[in-house]
This record gives sequence, structure tokens and C-alpha cells, in this order.
Amino acid sequence: MLDRFRAGEDPLHAIEAAELADISGKRVLHLQCHIGRDTLALARRGAIVTGLDFSEAALDVARRLSDETGLDAEFVRGTVDQAPDLTPGPFDLVFTTWGSICWLPDMAIWAQVVASVLAPGGELYFADAHPAFAVLEEFHGNLVPTYDYQTPADAPLQFVNETTYTGDPTILSHQSTREWIHSLSAVLGGLIDAGLTITMFHEHDVLPWRGLPILVPAADRLWRLPAGYPRIPLSYSLRAKKTPAAPGPNRTR
Repeated sequence: MLDRFRAGEDPLHAIEAAELADISGKRVLHLQCHIGRDTLALARRGAIVTGLDFSEAALDVARRLSDETGLDAEFVRGTVDQAPDLTPGPFDLVFTTWGSICWLPDMAIWAQVVASVLAPGGELYFADAHPAFAVLEEFHGNLVPTYDYQTPADAPLQFVNETTYTGDPTILSHQSTREWIHSLSAVLGGLIDAGLTITMFHEHDVLPWRGLPILVPAADRLWRLPAGYPRIPLSYSLRAKKTPAAPGPNRTR
């Protein structure tokens, strides 16, 4: 995967690549950047990028990848709620995608963080799994609603997995995770309450990873439900803009 990136492969999927538009020269904050592959893909597009992640081990990989590719980005260790202090910006774009908010308990706090680091007129670009899909589990080839569409902040879903979602067969030393499903109203409402304006909202019947065994390959590293199943949204994407403050009264005489 990283070798392909070093060779010039674009890690962004067709969804975000089509919706991102020109970011050349823009100041971009990539929240939960992990090993920095997408962060550096944004740098390849000409952006001035900062990546934030809580894992020092992941950021070590990101910095090595930056050195190896000659792509410039700043990487900062911290959690999302620390962004206003560690990476205050202001930024023209906050970028966060694919499997990011399931680790966060409160969308109101998340949205306030995004709004606080954006410059007036700046935008959020966000894409993730759709809650209509996230509530499902597969049993004997059938999709069954299993979880609530909104997980309480103080009662996360708890899972035990021996290996990571990346396909690495290494047995994990810490196998328990806590996750949250966030409804569309929690995400959109949180952004609106934080003062952002939703300027784009798309639902997609594909997902960039095989979220359940029933999914089959679609074009360009995406997965979909097999033929014959009713189409449901597997993912969604949005843009939200921080409206510039209205000018104050003209006090000149």
C-alpha cells in the first residue's frame, strides 16, 4: 500500500477525489490523519497541510513517508478536542474521512472544534460510513438491524478483535475497542449549531472498505451490495462552510 503511494498512486477514492475541488495553496488541517497517506495526498495537490493524530507511532510513519516522498506536511500529536490549542490555524479546509467519527463520543464537540479552527469562509470536507449501514450486521447472508442509529456518549459499543481492520494478521495486544454510531441529525445538527452552513450533502451506495462479508467489489477500490439487494446508502459525504462574520457598523464620519 505504501509502496504504491511512494510510486505515485493516489490514495483518495473516487468519492472524495471528485468532490474535493482545487485545494492548491489552501491551508488544510487533516484531523485523525493516522499514518499520513491522505495528508500527503493533499500536499501532492498543492495544499499546505497539517496532520493531527493521537498516535505517535502512526505519526512516525507519516514523517518517514513525508521524507521518502519529498512531500511537505507538518504532523502534530494530539486528540481532536486538543486541535484548537495545538493546531489553531486558521485553516481554509478541514479534511476528515472514512472511519474517523466512530471513535468520538460527541458530535457537538467535534463540530465546535472544526468551526474553531476554520478561517471565515473556510470549509469542512467530511466523508464516512452511513449510519443506515452502520446499524446492520450480517447473519447467514442476511442484513439485520442490530444497533441503535445513535450511540449514547456514555454507553459506547464495545468490540473485541484479535487483528486490525487493515488485514494485518498480527495478533493485537489490545483487542478491545469502543465505538459510536452517529446519526445524520447528530452530525448535521452539530455542524449547524456550531455556526456552519451545509453546502453539499451526498449519499453513496459504495464504501471504501469491506464493511461486511456480503459486500462485493465495485469500481476503483470501492465495495457495494451484491446485485439483487435493495440499494441503501453505505456512505455519505458533505461540505460545510464557516460564514464570514458580518461587517460591523461603519463608524466613519
